Amino acid sequence: MRETRRIEDQLNRSFRGEAWHGPSLQDLLQGITFEQAAVRPWPNVHAIWELVLHITAWIDVTRRRLEGEQFEPSPDQDWPAVPPPSEAGWKIALGNLEGAHEKLRGAIAAFDPERLDERCPGKPYSIYFLLHGVIQHNLYHAGQIAILKKA
Repeated sequence: MRETRRIEDQLNRSFRGEAWHGPSLQDLLQGITFEQAAVRPWPNVHAIWELVLHITAWIDVTRRRLEGEQFEPSPDQDWPAVPPPSEAGWKIALGNLEGAHEKLRGAIAAFDPERLDERCPGKPYSIYFLLHGVIQHNLYHAGQIAILKKA
């Protein structure tokens, strides 16, 4: 099996698959209402909605870098502002997360595994490190979402 296929599989497990660690992002987000997503239960802690926008941003950053773009997100791109809470806005946020994930999966599937050791554009680390990093990022924030759901 190609290494890029293994990485894609691990990315997908963090997002919607049967992950070893526990529930995937999609499993955790299932059934959360827009009201629940917008709640900030403790001061200085991100709401679920903020985390979803941030995760989406970094999945997109990863895809752009994988495709050769030297891209550094601005603070507003890193942590986008949550729009006025509504059911429609929450569905858009979830749809954007799904779309970003699928675009990254496609980019990984098309990526030549012989290039995994190449340096990520403008960064001191490899494409391999970048791709494993986005998986770890998904899991880190999935843990936060799991805790926020219990608040």
